[in-house]
Amino acid sequence: MKKILITVLQIAVTVGMLIWVFHDPNQRAKMAEALSKADYGWIGLAMIAYFVVEAAAAARWQILLRVQKIQLSLWRVSGLFLIGMFYNQILPGGTAGDIIKSYLILKETEKKAGALLAVVFDRLIGLVALVVITVTLVSLRFDLLWRTPPPPDSELTPRLLVIVLLILLGSSVTGLLASFIISGFNLFRWLPHKFPGREKLIEISAAYHLYARHWIATSMAFCASLIAHIATFTTFFCVALAFHAHVKLLDFFAVLPIERTITALPISVAGVGLREKILQVLLNNLCHVDVPVAKLIGTMGFLVIFLCCLPGGIVYFFYKPSGETRHVRMREMQTDVATLEHEISEAE
Repeated sequence: MKKILITVLQIAVTVGMLIWVFHDPNQRAKMAEALSKADYGWIGLAMIAYFVVEAAAAARWQILLRVQKIQLSLWRVSGLFLIGMFYNQILPGGTAGDIIKSYLILKETEKKAGALLAVVFDRLIGLVALVVITVTLVSLRFDLLWRTPPPPDSELTPRLLVIVLLILLGSSVTGLLASFIISGFNLFRWLPHKFPGREKLIEISAAYHLYARHWIATSMAFCASLIAHIATFTTFFCVALAFHAHVKLLDFFAVLPIERTITALPISVAGVGLREKILQVLLNNLCHVDVPVAKLIGTMGFLVIFLCCLPGGIVYFFYKPSGETRHVRMREMQTDVATLEHEISEAE
């Protein structure tokens, strides 16, 4: 019941933000004009850039699986990864794809614990790479972000968004450091069995120890994460060029980590509505992009990502995991994955 209420709330927030962002008829008219004058060759390049994201992220996961001595063909790994990316885009919460990906890989290997740890570390190393890129890019333009005057007609300001970003980064770094300390000293053994997140900490601890021993492979996976994030920013930059937005590359790249980090929060479905509002504030105030165009960059960027992830939905429609003769419901997948997590914690 709780999950249903959260989902309903996310959908309500999404609809409300879309109405808020696109309610002005004058701006809608300007958007239509911008769409008619757009250079769609750049949209094609944006799609190519996002295919680079998918290739780099799939290669990262393949590396992490091989450290676990899980040998699957690149095509199968890519297919499972596309399924995960597609459902992360269309389902509320942003983690449904990881659950589906975890369940499907568990069905394809006898090394259940290793498969689950690879999925956990895949998300973790992506987070570390995002923190590194965000700190680097935002630091280069921090003064501009902090001192830009607030827009006259918006409750959101660049400074407020930077504060939110700093809070999120601080929480992420604190969580990472805490997990390092708990893992390094095996402190999770002292945690009560009913301690919230104990099973996840045990998974992360096991992943840390294994991937630290295979530091060359881990470094390669980290580099693949950096490529994936930079290619994501490039996707939106190509979209901006399609609408003839005159933006400097470094300024634009300093904006994208803020949008990517905040829209990752499960506030709205896939960040829809929130993304457009954030880009409206940051691109208009920092890069002097017209408000209608700034909103279009957010919406078109999302559509490009959705279209590039759509093959994952097609793959899932025809894909049946080993040992199954039917499609399995999300609730059953969650139960199976949670059961394995519990078994790992008991084994530890």
